[in-house]
Amino acid sequence: MDLNDAFYFVQVVEKGGFSAAARALGIPKSRLSRRVRQLEDDLGVRLLQRTSRIVTTTEVGKEYYRHARDALARFEIAEAAVRRKTNTIEGTVTVSCSVGMAQFGLDQILPRFLQDNPGVTVVQRASNQMEDLIQGGIDVAIRGHVDTLPDSSLIQMRLARVEWHLFCSPEYHDTLDQGADPVTLANHPALVLGRPGATHQWLLTGGDGQTASVPCPVRFASDDMSTLKNAAALSLGIVALPAYVCRSEVETGSLVRALPSWTAGRPQISLLMPSRRGLLPAFEAFLDRLKQDMPTVLAGDAVAVSG
Repeated sequence: MDLNDAFYFVQVVEKGGFSAAARALGIPKSRLSRRVRQLEDDLGVRLLQRTSRIVTTTEVGKEYYRHARDALARFEIAEAAVRRKTNTIEGTVTVSCSVGMAQFGLDQILPRFLQDNPGVTVVQRASNQMEDLIQGGIDVAIRGHVDTLPDSSLIQMRLARVEWHLFCSPEYHDTLDQGADPVTLANHPALVLGRPGATHQWLLTGGDGQTASVPCPVRFASDDMSTLKNAAALSLGIVALPAYVCRSEVETGSLVRALPSWTAGRPQISLLMPSRRGLLPAFEAFLDRLKQDMPTVLAGDAVAVSG
């Protein structure tokens, strides 16, 4: 049996079909289909059910996939062990993150990591849409979340908590009631991350644990944090963003905090990764760099936590 055929089969399953797997591997779809059929002939079983639109695994195909995936992972680990002996760190690491994390969290970390590790290639997938790690071939995902992540087969590593603050321009701040009561912000135009309705609620927490919900009309909504910062600096309203995202604007004075004794959220930043990738040297080096640098990058009211 050709071990490459087992590898091709695993890729077809994880990518969700022959076309996607062929694109990911950079080989003709016809060659991929031929190798998987050869594997089925060698085993004497049907591993995949093919129709004109979808490809699904048979029951025996599911079982073979689990064993083949684990076997291939062990070969990767064996190769990694040899490379560690020669102090060679090379390979490809694929990381998934939000657009905001790419722009303001990883923009300095990734280039420096590549400078320090010339044998490593990093593929960054920046999107505000959640992507399946296994099917997408992703080694590590950086996720911000408020609620506890659901249990899964993925390794979850807590990295930091990041405070979100309310920001506005100094000129707009002068128009606010200078009291410390969040109610004073009611009906001020909101600049909102995401896709809200016509009105928005600022959910705020005070230093003593007191909470408040402040309704505001939505003036501008965007999936892009940079655009929202610019809108706030132009006095178009109030925006809630992670503290580290607005650090430079606060330092230069183009943005100030509204209600500095209140926060607009304190989500967790976590790393998610498939366990089978955990021992590859390129991935280990990348993970070490994230754990070392990310809490500092997220500082500015970010609180590092143990994994």
